Amino acid sequence: MEKFDSYLKLSGRTLEDMQAGARIEVDERKRHPMDFALWKEAKPGEPFWESPWGKGRPGWHIECSAMSMKYLGTTFDIHGGGKDLIFPHHENEIAQSEAATGKPFVNYWLHNGFVNINSEKMSKSLGNFFTIKEVLDRYDNEVLRFFLLSAHYRSPIDFSDQNLTEAEAGLERIYKALAAVEETLAAGNGCTGAPVDASSLNEAEGDLFDKTTSISARFREAMDDDFNTALAIAHVFDLVRCVNRVLSETAGASDNICSLCTLVKAEVAKIAGVLGIFSSEPASFLERLKSRKAGNLDMAVDEIERLIAERAAARKAKDFKRSDEIRDQLAAKNIVLLDSPQGTTWSVK
Repeated sequence: MEKFDSYLKLSGRTLEDMQAGARIEVDERKRHPMDFALWKEAKPGEPFWESPWGKGRPGWHIECSAMSMKYLGTTFDIHGGGKDLIFPHHENEIAQSEAATGKPFVNYWLHNGFVNINSEKMSKSLGNFFTIKEVLDRYDNEVLRFFLLSAHYRSPIDFSDQNLTEAEAGLERIYKALAAVEETLAAGNGCTGAPVDASSLNEAEGDLFDKTTSISARFREAMDDDFNTALAIAHVFDLVRCVNRVLSETAGASDNICSLCTLVKAEVAKIAGVLGIFSSEPASFLERLKSRKAGNLDMAVDEIERLIAERAAARKAKDFKRSDEIRDQLAAKNIVLLDSPQGTTWSVK
């Protein structure tokens, strides 16, 4: 290791600070205690390959350098891994690769925080881990992606039913706003498609216009800040709040409203293309989510929809007593109703 001047440049450690033998027993065959094996002699019963050095197998570190260089080249852009791999694994990958080629091994290192399960570190030894299949049996795949992107990749992430359910609710809120945008555009099929007349916008519409026309720049700035996906998604929620305010205050689909909705749809589509979320057709996603949630209810979707229709008729007839009874009946089944100008939707609490 003493011959490779840049050793420990990734972790910022120094050889002087490293206590030989503190991590593993020092091998007397090493010229320096920090040296590591590129090829390991096979022990009885172990798999092996024939080599000029006898029967054996590659060391943990060299096999990673060999595979990455074979498929990605001598130098590649991004290398990821858990922060616990910075030393010794990634330091050793750098040392052996750059010593061999004389070229930079990796341009950018991305080390993610640990995954916790209910605030406890996930590990096989503790038995507190889930497979992706098990998670997807309970949650939509887009909910899982949204959950992971809602935290900075270097931050620890706590995997729990409560946090996944909260992520599901957040994603649902965004999709409901996108569905409202689609409904507004469908209702305003007679709009001219002219650009937004900024001078004629009210305060809420002007805020939406400013948020929409600036979100690409704000999104790019967040992603340029060490892939800050959490901040990028916060900008989307900021936009959604403006969308909901404008559409709740709007009686019809004017040219300006149609143009604003068209802008919103286009800008969110750009973000969706980068993050891989918000890319489903809104009504289809919400229906898929509703069906998945309904699978955990003791009331059929058809019955829920029938009661919602009955409640709408009761409200139209000003029979508010019956309307409240139906709302309470559904609430007792953990079904929450949301009334809007576009009608009533439901979700599971």
